[in-house]
Amino acid sequence: MEIKKATLYITEMPLVIPFAASYGTYEKRESIVIELEDTDGYIGFGEVVAFSEPWYTEETVKTALHVLQDFLLPDLLKAEISHPNEVPSLFQHIKRNRMAKAGIEGAVWDLYAKRQKKSLATLLGGTKSEIEVGVVIGINTIPTMLKQIEKYAEEGYERFKVKIKPEHDYELLKEIRKEFPHIPLMADANSAYTLADVEKLKRLDEFQLMMIEQPLADYDFLDHAQLQKRIETPICLDESIHSLEDARVAITLGSCQIVNIKPGRVGGLTESVQIHNYCMEHNISVWCGGMVEMGISRAQNVALASLPNFTIPGDISASSRHWEKDIISPEVTLKGGKVIVPQSIDSEYEVDRGRLMEITKQRIVFER
Repeated sequence: MEIKKATLYITEMPLVIPFAASYGTYEKRESIVIELEDTDGYIGFGEVVAFSEPWYTEETVKTALHVLQDFLLPDLLKAEISHPNEVPSLFQHIKRNRMAKAGIEGAVWDLYAKRQKKSLATLLGGTKSEIEVGVVIGINTIPTMLKQIEKYAEEGYERFKVKIKPEHDYELLKEIRKEFPHIPLMADANSAYTLADVEKLKRLDEFQLMMIEQPLADYDFLDHAQLQKRIETPICLDESIHSLEDARVAITLGSCQIVNIKPGRVGGLTESVQIHNYCMEHNISVWCGGMVEMGISRAQNVALASLPNFTIPGDISASSRHWEKDIISPEVTLKGGKVIVPQSIDSEYEVDRGRLMEITKQRIVFER
């Protein structure tokens, strides 16, 4: 494959409901959509899932745009690629910037799937025809969060994740368990605690959570290992895992029992599959996280989550969870708490160009 043209769409779309985590609240989502066209006329789309501010990782939409324009796309337009798994090595001289890299790699995978006339799930090694999915409830008042859980349960979601932070944890989970004693429930701290909070975190054991996600800082592999020895709730690492090497370190140290895989955070689908395979070899369950993304990334997450070791329902909610109207057709929808995995190229999601242009603030074109 030789990429002859790359187009960046800088987009902004309002959220149906403002989303709050321990690091902040946002009401609209700024993103970058990448469109690649090869010399044979095949087209692929990817999505850069960095946020507007460096809350989640150091990357932002602005930094990703800089790296895409000045480094990644110039290299891509000079290269010849036979398979998407060659993209990471093409960019290995550029440090980190994994979300920008993942956006390009996602577009290359999409283009490659169309060339091969196969579904993305098939090419990644997926084994499932449908996947169970969960939903995330952002920080809000306890009554509001309880109402949201009830609403999403009625819509068919089978696993519920609530955002927590100090002073918004024990009482929240106590009330949830009082109202919904049997739902699969997990808590996401987004690094809001330190090891000094161990007694507070031990109190959460009584709620029989599926896991507590990223309680400590992203670099605290040793402290997470110490914490896991002192609490019964399984620890899941999210922000700590940027690569296969990070997963190896975490598993070797005993820092977690579960790994959250997000293609944007780890640099793309290729690295995601490698982390999945390593975790499967070491009996570590994985699940696919979400980034409040639009349909392009969401559809690629559906394909990834069809791999066999994704045994926990992921944050792959329906398009309507965040958007009045998504940028793909058909939109991601739930049926009986599950999302259907496209099994052929004909059943794959397509980008709604009209909707894409409606939310585009700036369009930048690069040619070979």
